[in-house]
Amino acid sequence: MEFIVWDVQREIFRIGSWGPRWYGLMFALGFIGGYTIVKKIFEHEGRKTDDLSSLLTYVICGTILGARLGHCLFYAPQHYLMRPWDILFVWEGGLASHGGTLGVLTAVWLFKRQHPEYGYMWLGDRLTLAIALTAGCIRIGNFFNSEIVGTPSQVPWAIIFANNGEHFPRHPAMLYEALSYLLLALTLWFLYRRKWASRPGHMLGLLFLWIFSSRFVIEFVKENQAVFESGLPLNMGQILSLPFILLGIGLLSGKLGQSEHQTPAN
Repeated sequence: MEFIVWDVQREIFRIGSWGPRWYGLMFALGFIGGYTIVKKIFEHEGRKTDDLSSLLTYVICGTILGARLGHCLFYAPQHYLMRPWDILFVWEGGLASHGGTLGVLTAVWLFKRQHPEYGYMWLGDRLTLAIALTAGCIRIGNFFNSEIVGTPSQVPWAIIFANNGEHFPRHPAMLYEALSYLLLALTLWFLYRRKWASRPGHMLGLLFLWIFSSRFVIEFVKENQAVFESGLPLNMGQILSLPFILLGIGLLSGKLGQSEHQTPAN
């Protein structure tokens, strides 16, 4: 059986010692696309688009800081507690999506403190489309980086990551996640058009339930990110997904988020 061989360079091009990466491009495209979607939502609902630049800044900073701290604390705490200055070396790699999620939630709370005219759930529900799209783009970026790979497999769509020096096929786990998240983005847009956002917390609940349930399942065909995970009944990605799955169920059930008063800002 012949398998797909992935041997694409991680850099788009190189000028001297500088070479932009496909991962960075996909990361940026995700945020640009997300910003465009949220801007259309703000315009549709009569909100002030002037606030979007501030919101984007909060969300980008929250995503990167949360993802970096999440990786350091969840996957390599001993190393980073011994060498805390290494936390600053983001360019060496190491971002965790669960930490990024916590970072975004914190960023939205900080933004709301500066803009109390917005409800927290109102913001969260409308950011879900941007979050799902960006998450999908980031996973495509992981594919270009040949990282977050799956376990060895003989399925017809398995991929040989030749640029990692490998000669055997694996599950393209990052593409499984990318497809799931992009499908979620389309689903959320469909539901938003059908007034789901009028139910506080429901879109946010679906985001948490969908993303982290699919993450939990896909982890079974994904290589562990740290050695210590091999001795656990579930890996770290699955363990960290469980609270978000429960939070999603709580939001969808209406037990959370319904008390927030949704008043349009002028």
